[in-house]
Amino acid sequence: MKSTKAVIDTNVFVSGIFFSGPPCRILNAWNDELIQVALSEEIIVEYRRVVNLLSAKLKNVNFDSVFEPLLMKTELVGPCYLKEPVCQDPDDDKFIACAIASRCQYIISGDKHLLDVGKYNKINIVTPRYFVDNLL
Repeated sequence: MKSTKAVIDTNVFVSGIFFSGPPCRILNAWNDELIQVALSEEIIVEYRRVVNLLSAKLKNVNFDSVFEPLLMKTELVGPCYLKEPVCQDPDDDKFIACAIASRCQYIISGDKHLLDVGKYNKINIVTPRYFVDNLL
């Protein structure tokens, strides 16, 4: 069986680290290699920045200790760019560009701008709850 391939946006990644619920289940599925995850360097930089900001406020989380085991199970894609903006927030386009470059089927997001796109180039943009309920 071919596993599902996805890009995980920053809010889902961060929520999965700090809280329980669907985002945490998605990170566990990633760790257990039940799903394939693709990332770009630009996404990883954003993950690190946000985790470091929140870990100072919520609890002491070392980004590298959380991320290194997952990174070993990740498809890294080179710099990815879209010819023209897709999302209302152009900063979110990096997730779509990464999904296209890695031929992902899904982007898992809680971000309104990404969810408003819904589907792009055969890539379904879904909530963590939808992903857990229908694909895990």
